[in-house]
Amino acid sequence: MRILVVEDEVKMARAIRRGLEQAGYAVDTAPDGDEGLHLATENDYDVVVLDVMLPGVDGFEVCRRLRTAGRWAPVLMLTARDGVADRIGGLDAGADDYLVKPFAYGELLARLRALIRRGAPERPAVLTAGDLTLDPAAHRVTRQGREIELSAREFALLEFLIRHAGEVVSRTAILEHVWDYNYDGLSNVVDVYVGYLRRKLEQPPGGPRIRTVRAVGYALDAS
Repeated sequence: MRILVVEDEVKMARAIRRGLEQAGYAVDTAPDGDEGLHLATENDYDVVVLDVMLPGVDGFEVCRRLRTAGRWAPVLMLTARDGVADRIGGLDAGADDYLVKPFAYGELLARLRALIRRGAPERPAVLTAGDLTLDPAAHRVTRQGREIELSAREFALLEFLIRHAGEVVSRTAILEHVWDYNYDGLSNVVDVYVGYLRRKLEQPPGGPRIRTVRAVGYALDAS
């Protein structure tokens, strides 16, 4: 899942990004409203974490402009102000949820998971494909009752594939949602991690498989 964090406090932005990446999310950051608006308009995000008090264009206005432009990624607004008027202002601007600083990091993750599920009606709390089950909240994958140990990046890749089960997803889409648009590591990193996943998912044989669609990308069989 790919998340945009728009936060001008450098330490806060780094802490949120580090925590989200450790949880397996791909994260982009923006230090002000103008950059955040540009990124959120030009890219597809699963969630936008948006601070209210930003230099230049504030969070309320960023959210309003995104909705006006037809960008409907769920927005979680962050603020140091706990006034009812501020919460109403954020929700009226088009935000989906509101979190007051300081906040518990576990609550941030829980709210993001809820927003990701809410982003489309077919996104349940626990994901399944055949005899494969993935629980984002517990960060747990099982097949036929047997738990499969995955790294954070393997888990993120499998979550993206299972949310698009039966669809062919391109390497570019995978790279953008499981890593981020600034990634400049190994050019074959998607193929490498698909290989890791295949080896872990195929025992015992007969379960959901990841198909290679030549020159396009990959698809996780839904059956």
